[in-house]
Amino acid sequence: MLNFNPYNLLAGFIFGTIGLGAFSYGKRLDRWQPRAIGVALMAYPYVISDGWLLWSAGVGLLVLLWFYHHE
Repeated sequence: MLNFNPYNLLAGFIFGTIGLGAFSYGKRLDRWQPRAIGVALMAYPYVISDGWLLWSAGVGLLVLLWFYHHE
C-alpha cells in the first residue's frame, strides 16, 4: 500500500509537517477545526498511494485549513 516514489515521500513530508503545525496551532488556540485538519494532513499520506490524488487531497486540506484557521 505504501508507495516509495520520491514525489509521494515529499508530499508526505510536506503535508505532515504542515499538519503538525496546524495541530499545534489549533491546540494552542483551543480550536478543534485546525486540530482535526492537522491530524488529517498527518494521516492521509498513509492511506492514499496514488500520486495525483495524494497531492490534490493535500492541497484540498490546505484550502480547508485556510478557511478555518481564524474562526
